[in-house]
Amino acid sequence: MPLGTDYARQGCSLARTLEVVGERWTLLILRDLFFGVRRFTDLQRHLDIPRAVLSARIAALVERGLVERRPYRPGRDELHLTERGIDLWPAVHALMQWGDRHYSPAGPRRLFVHVECGTPVGATGHCSVCGREPSAAELEMRLGPGAGAPVRDDAVTLALRAPRRLLTELPVG
Repeated sequence: MPLGTDYARQGCSLARTLEVVGERWTLLILRDLFFGVRRFTDLQRHLDIPRAVLSARIAALVERGLVERRPYRPGRDELHLTERGIDLWPAVHALMQWGDRHYSPAGPRRLFVHVECGTPVGATGHCSVCGREPSAAELEMRLGPGAGAPVRDDAVTLALRAPRRLLTELPVG
């Protein structure tokens, strides 16, 4: 039975959150935006998502205030996470860590390193050296022992194999 969207009789923040981000494609789009993918065509190629589905998901993320469009040339926009979208980092990170723990027997596929300390953050997102929970912008993503050889050969997949700071534009193409 699908989750209703009328919350007059339900005071659950998780239910309301799932209405915004609880769909598979939405979380993958958000992940890629954290990784620095900014252009529609790059998202489409990397995710193998139908154009109409991607357009609808992006429109919903823009409408809900998680993503904004910024022109980079006439008639073309880049996609950027807003502060509201960036606030989802701990949840996205926790889901990736859970997946690594339960579905990546060779170890984590990606490591997230606190740039200031040079220390990988743990599953909780906290740095063991300074005790802080670094923001997404304070993290560098590196391949972990479970990464293995790339399954795909699109430009985004190949570019994501190099260490990179989160939220910085991914050079592709």
